[in-house]
Amino acid sequence: MSHRRAKQGPTASSAVMFGEELRFYREMLGYTQEELGKLLHCNRTNITRYESGKRRMPADSVEDADRVLKTGGLLKRLWDRVDWEAEVEHPDWFRDHADMEAEAVAVRVFQYGVVLGLLQCPEYARAVFEASDAAGNPELIAERTAARLGRQKRFLDPDGPLLLAVLDESAIRTVYGGPGVMRRQMQHLLAAAQLPNILIQVAPFASRRTIIDASMVLLEMPDGQNWVYSESLDRGHPSDVAAIVARHRRSYDRLRGDVLSVDASLALIADALEGFRDDEERDRRVCLAQEQLQRRQRGQLHRNGPRIPRRRSGA
Repeated sequence: MSHRRAKQGPTASSAVMFGEELRFYREMLGYTQEELGKLLHCNRTNITRYESGKRRMPADSVEDADRVLKTGGLLKRLWDRVDWEAEVEHPDWFRDHADMEAEAVAVRVFQYGVVLGLLQCPEYARAVFEASDAAGNPELIAERTAARLGRQKRFLDPDGPLLLAVLDESAIRTVYGGPGVMRRQMQHLLAAAQLPNILIQVAPFASRRTIIDASMVLLEMPDGQNWVYSESLDRGHPSDVAAIVARHRRSYDRLRGDVLSVDASLALIADALEGFRDDEERDRRVCLAQEQLQRRQRGQLHRNGPRIPRRRSGA
């Protein structure tokens, strides 16, 4: 069988090279991505990601692909030589995560410092982006806010995927947008927690956890594949390596055993809501007092100003 590269030009990524070979053999036999997906018992989106080098193809699926595409075991030999744990940068790293999140059947999250995006109300989401590198760009802030709210729709449906969210207490105490925005965010959390597919727990400051020291997301996909995802300052770190996912899943399960119960967590959120309501009322009174003071000062300046004699009408 003659062989040629499906895509010309060098690549620094062995994962991308594997994907190119997979695409070459698929196209040579005339299969579409959807048709190959059916033969390998996965969906077209997975085939797209395998061929782009953005997702690690399971070993048993690679062996099936070798059989279906009649490669003589070439794909498995190449797959064995790929360093799947190597960190490959993609400019659309979060878009890939969002795509997987949109397919996930269960999402487990631990979040520091800020309420996770899937549970943010519109005002809070906008305030978070206003405090980010998008500050000063209203169009970009509006675009990112709309995208974030769009990701929430399937989770805020009573028949939506399972969402288990553990929020560090810092996520509900750190103020974005002022007490009024925070009050609405706490109301949003309490409302979301009433949905049958959403459980929210809080890890209080007093617990002094050392099990997990960074925000992370665990994704369970329709094909049974599991991913762990975390972020550093300017990039995402996804992994579907079984040992890594299992280690973080154990840590997450241990963490859930150490945090507040669901009822106690919602009570803490309700208490935070009342605190923000008090702060909002105090701010309102301060603003009102300042406005009244400024009015009095303007009136006093007017009374103490020089008198301007009125013109008298002619006698």
